[in-house]
Parts: sequence; structure tokens; C-alpha cells
Amino acid sequence: MVVNAVHDVTHQKLARLEDLLRDMGEVIVAYSGGVDSSFLLWAAHRVLGEHALAVTGRSGSVASGQIEEAHQLAKDLGARHVVLDTEELDNPLYVQNPTNRCYHCKTELFTKLEAFAAREGTRWIVEGSNLDDLHDYRPGMQAVAEHGVRSPLKEAELTKAEIRALSKEAGLPTWDKPAMPCLASRIPYGMIVSLEKLSMIDRAEAYLRSLGFRDLRVRHHDTIARIELPPSDFPKLLEGNMAAEITKTLKDFGFKYVTLDLQGFRSGSLNEGIIK
Repeated sequence: MVVNAVHDVTHQKLARLEDLLRDMGEVIVAYSGGVDSSFLLWAAHRVLGEHALAVTGRSGSVASGQIEEAHQLAKDLGARHVVLDTEELDNPLYVQNPTNRCYHCKTELFTKLEAFAAREGTRWIVEGSNLDDLHDYRPGMQAVAEHGVRSPLKEAELTKAEIRALSKEAGLPTWDKPAMPCLASRIPYGMIVSLEKLSMIDRAEAYLRSLGFRDLRVRHHDTIARIELPPSDFPKLLEGNMAAEITKTLKDFGFKYVTLDLQGFRSGSLNEGIIK
């Protein structure tokens, strides 16, 4: 009975989401290909059809392969997908990497999306923040408010767990996809963001994923690569010659030292200690 009640509440929220989208009539979805924006695109396309358009920002802070994955899913859904280049790396306020770096990134993205929406004649831009994001450090939400962007998943009070459950039910391959924030989130605040650093992080994480690791981060601390993995993955990394091979490869990518964080993987660990 409890399970059924939870299921009913989740579907009531889905119905609310669909009503919100239906009332908007036409939307541009800020679409990264992650769990939330993919589900939002699925719902928007289901309700609005060709009046739901996916737009993805492309820059050096986006992991390799992410654009292609996003495009393939949009194609599978039958949704139109457009890729726009963003230039946040040309903004000194972003490059200096303050604690509100995400604000400058989102400002760049939404400025480009506003211009695109004007050309398309589309009234609403929507993005994929969910109810759980209210409890995290999200400076990008200031840009959402300033640009009049709506967050239908949050408005429908959908949580991350509910979005994953509904995504699985809908057959979306992203239902269990790990969180994949921009590569700049691997660089500690106050340390300069550069294309070289982003490339090192991208190559290191892609390499670790090729070894079968799934939930991971490679934090860039100047000469040091700090690897975050779930503790359950520690034995795999430390068996045989794997640690030595990983160390050699990451040094080839430009790091001088390679470390394993004994606290394990935690999304947003560089936000630890920030006063919200």
C-alpha cells in the first residue's frame, strides 16, 4: 500500500508537470543530456511535440562525448536538437573561478538561449533543476531568475529519485546515469579555469571510465590529480598494476602527482565549507 501511494504521488507530480508544459505551449529546453534535462525534454516533447526544442551549449567545459550522447537521445525521442557554442571561457569573471562561477556560466548560456528563442519566436526557456536542488549550493539559479527561465521539474515538486523512477518507467537510458556537472566543477574555487586544465580533467575521467569506473571525479589541484571513487571501487583500483598504470597515464596527461581521496566519491565536494 505504501509503495502504491508513493507511486500515485509521483504520477500526480508528472501530471502537474505536463499541465505546466501544456500551459506554456512552446518551450526551448536547456538540454545537457543529463538525467533531469533529458526527462524534461521527454515530457516536453510528449506534451508539445514539435513545439519543444532542445538546445545544448557546447564549450571546453563540456566533457567529450556528452554532446553526441545528448544528440542521440534527442534523435531517439524525435525531438529537434540544436547545439550553440558558448564562450564562458572568454569571461574573466568565469576564468577567475569565484564561488559563484556557475552564475557566470549560466548567464552566458541563458543569454545565448534568449537570443535564440527570440529568433525562433519561442516565449519560454525551461531548465532541469529539481526540488532537491533547493538544498544544494546552486549559484546558477540566480541567472535562472534574472533571465526569466522556468524550472518545471521544481515547480511540479519532483525530486531526483522520482525523476529517475519516472525516467526508468519511460524507458529513458539516462534513468541511472551518474551526475555529470561541467568539468570546471573539478577545479577548486579561486584557481584559474583554463582550456588546458579542462582538457586534462576530461582525458583523465574518460580514461578512468574506459577502465570500468562509473561514479568518479578527477579534481584538478594544480600539479595534483585527486581521484574520487566510491570506496567499493577502491579494491579494483588497487589490485594488480592498475594503480601504477593509472598514475602513469594521468602523469602523461600533465599531472605530476596522482592521489586517491580516502573519503571517496561525493558529488559537489568542492562546495564543502561554502556558506549557502
